[in-house]
Formats: sequence, C-alpha cells, structure tokens
Amino acid sequence: MKIYFSGSIRGGRGHQAWYDYIVKQISNYGEVLSEFVADKSLTSYGTSNMTDEEIYNRDVRLIEECDIVIADVTNPSLGVGYEIAYAEKINKKIYCLYLKSDNKKISAMISGNKNCEIYPYTSESEITEIIKNIFDK
Repeated sequence: MKIYFSGSIRGGRGHQAWYDYIVKQISNYGEVLSEFVADKSLTSYGTSNMTDEEIYNRDVRLIEECDIVIADVTNPSLGVGYEIAYAEKINKKIYCLYLKSDNKKISAMISGNKNCEIYPYTSESEITEIIKNIFDK
C-alpha cells in the first residue's frame, strides 16, 4: 500500500513531533510516499533545493500515485487543504487526524466533508489505535 501523508510545512512546523509519530505508525502498514513532511530539519520555509513548481508537481504526482491519504489537520494549512481537495477530486480515500483541543476547532470544510473520515486524538496511544483501525478496514 502506498500512503501519502499530509501535514503543515509553510503553515508552521509546531506539530512536527506528532507528524513524526504518525509517519512511523503508518509506515508499519505500507510505503509512506511523503516521509519528508515529518523531517525534523524541515523548517516552515520548506525545502530550499526545489522550486515551488517542482514541489507542486512532486506532491500532485505522489497523491496520484498513492492508495490513501492521511492528513494531520491540526495546524491550519493552505497546502494541506489543497492536497485534501485534490485527493478528493481524484477519488482517493482520505483520513484526517487532529489533536483535540477545547479551544480550537478544525475547518468546517474538513469536518463537514463526508469524503473525509475525521479522527481526533489526544495521545500517541490514540494515534496508534486510529491508524490500526484505518488499516483494519
């Protein structure tokens, strides 16, 4: 199985440690095509060795190549939203995870989308269980 993981890069890297944990978990079930999203050395400036057009082309190609998309939507990100919309347009199965918080809600464009399965989490053990349930389907 080929998995595309989506998480905020230019929208902010404050959630990177969670991305790292999620990528490690999903890699137990298949090939993660976008492991670079969890890279600790990646800053909110993104990669400096690719143009914006090259990044766009790579990410679109990887989404087209994947079997499913797993996105962390905790941190608002135009790129993550675009990737989810693109994946939806080409009929990919989409799973959205987010760190549950009493003072923060995810976008209604995600939570109201019946083509996205939404999973809140508060701990690594919950992420592990969510990922297991996704792949047990």
